[in-house]
Amino acid sequence: MEKGYLALVLHAHLPFVRHPEHAEFLEERWFFEALTETYMPLLDMFEGLVRDGVDFAFTLNLSPSLCNMLADELLRNRYVGHLNKMVELCEKEIDRNRFNPDFYKLALMYYHRFNKTRERFVHAYQRDLLREFKKYQDKGVLEIITCGATHGFLPLIGINKDAIRMQVRTGVNSYRKYFGTNPKGIWLPECGYTEDVDKFLKEEGIKYFLLESHGILFARPRPKFGVYSSYYTKNRVAVFGRDHESSKSVWSAIQGYPGDYNYREYYRDIGFDLDHDYIKPYISNCGARIFTGVKYYRITGESTHKEPYVPEWATDKAAYHAGNFLFNREKQIEYLSSIFDRKPIVVAPYDAELFGHWWFEGVQWLNFLIRKTRYDQKTVKLITPSQYLGLYPKNQVISPSPSSWGWKGYYEVWLNGSNDWIYPHLHRAQEKMTEAANKYGGQGGIKERILNQMVRELLLAQSSDWAFMMKTGSFVEYAKKRTVSHLERFYLLKSFLERGYVNNEVIEDIERKDNIFPEANYSVCQP
Repeated sequence: MEKGYLALVLHAHLPFVRHPEHAEFLEERWFFEALTETYMPLLDMFEGLVRDGVDFAFTLNLSPSLCNMLADELLRNRYVGHLNKMVELCEKEIDRNRFNPDFYKLALMYYHRFNKTRERFVHAYQRDLLREFKKYQDKGVLEIITCGATHGFLPLIGINKDAIRMQVRTGVNSYRKYFGTNPKGIWLPECGYTEDVDKFLKEEGIKYFLLESHGILFARPRPKFGVYSSYYTKNRVAVFGRDHESSKSVWSAIQGYPGDYNYREYYRDIGFDLDHDYIKPYISNCGARIFTGVKYYRITGESTHKEPYVPEWATDKAAYHAGNFLFNREKQIEYLSSIFDRKPIVVAPYDAELFGHWWFEGVQWLNFLIRKTRYDQKTVKLITPSQYLGLYPKNQVISPSPSSWGWKGYYEVWLNGSNDWIYPHLHRAQEKMTEAANKYGGQGGIKERILNQMVRELLLAQSSDWAFMMKTGSFVEYAKKRTVSHLERFYLLKSFLERGYVNNEVIEDIERKDNIFPEANYSVCQP
């Protein structure tokens, strides 16, 4: 019998980036890269585990904005076009490196990788990854949970509580649409929590959510089992805390596994290394150098000197690191089980895009870890949070502390001098949304259609990704433009309602551009 449990939780999220008004749009590559390097490899891992009869339990959050992108026909078609270009690039790379044995072997690896991805996406999966993920949930080995609709940071947009309701309710409705059932859990965007968020989770039937460690450790009263058990909030929603020890060994590029010198170097990419005229057809349409995903070097060391990547060495290290991670969890659980009167749970949540995208060998590491957990020891067993609640339905009631998993653990990433200007506008727009829903709701026809699109625009403006980009200094102008443009469209639609004047061409254009949540209804912001 196992002495405790390990809950692996991945958070898969991207902001809704879709621009039908352009033939090609740079930021859509975020989605294409995540598909190729993270989401498709995860499905491949699940398939291999099931094929080999490995009993496992895994938790995956697919955010509603990501689900809408995965279901979008325009983006699916553009992804196939992207893969075609990458296969063509790799064919050229094979020829260019035919006299360089180290790079020739890697060019072949990337060619087969992109070719296989295209084959599986188009033929095996028929371009429908949501159906594939659902298949593993139906098999009972994967627990898919939901998220706030557009990843709005609830503690800051939630000054008007209707904003929390709108984010949560829309996320739950989207989940039901794609997976045909109610979500058991929710990933709070950025793990952001403030008082009374659990009330809105309860309204939508959510059973549990996850928090950063100090959200539990600073709770009142003091939690009996630290972060190694489930608890209930006052509204009877279960909460789990992140284990700092297991997170640090994976998250940290300095102290964690991803920084090992044998792993692939993320920042050396042929999009920046090769002659511009040669690489131009495969980078951005404006000619700016960007990542292609074809990288020939390993981390090597702390200097700028890099040696060729050796996949076999990296695979061996991924297996070794999986064993090290499991050994540490065994010792951790052996100790905790000796002082607890219940079996402890170690919750290890990560951004999904860390695996495969930032840490190229990350999905290999997960695969090794799951198999080792099943066959190499008997102390630790994989579990999902809902399964743990089934084992321990009685729990201490606590009031979690306001918290997030951002830098310094609170709200500073999303509220600082670079982005604080957005919140008065978001708060005012939420007030106007509620007023408009109460005044014009129930009248049907074009008014209801306008109200529903106003919901979409406000949800898109609320995305925490824009504030995050402004803080980090990456794609700042794009983030500002997205915030402003969605609010402009929101107020334009509102003016149509108030003036009784409707421009159908404008409405259709907005609906075409921002077609997220086709099932959205203005009632999501009403009690």
